[in-house]
Amino acid sequence: MSFVDLYSSGEHRRNLAHFAAIGSLAAIDGEINPQEKVMLDRFARKLDITDAEYSEVMRKENKYPINPPTTSEERLERLFDLFRIIFADHEIDDEEKTLVRKYAIGLGFSSEKADEVIAKSIAIFTGRIDFEAYLYLLKR
Repeated sequence: MSFVDLYSSGEHRRNLAHFAAIGSLAAIDGEINPQEKVMLDRFARKLDITDAEYSEVMRKENKYPINPPTTSEERLERLFDLFRIIFADHEIDDEEKTLVRKYAIGLGFSSEKADEVIAKSIAIFTGRIDFEAYLYLLKR
């Protein structure tokens, strides 16, 4: 039984999986710098990650790989979940943007597509969408 299987809450399991992917991305270049640590701490709070879960995820032998979804819709759903978490405090900072970009690429988006999806997502989540996008969203 894996660590994540110990929890019955589907939402908490999903949050733990997101945090594990974020933690893996932050540590991908070896060390976690102080700015990344602050950001990880903030994500842990937003995702309701316990200290024990945090420690488990951040161990070097982390067993939480990023398993990229096979469909574009599933990738977008994961990014949507992450944006909901990020915008829980109604803002996104540069460190969060950098991490979201790494996450999007880890999910299988190309660099260009990741930048495009992130820019549109930020516009939607901050309420800065143009009328055509607003109209399209309302009609769907």
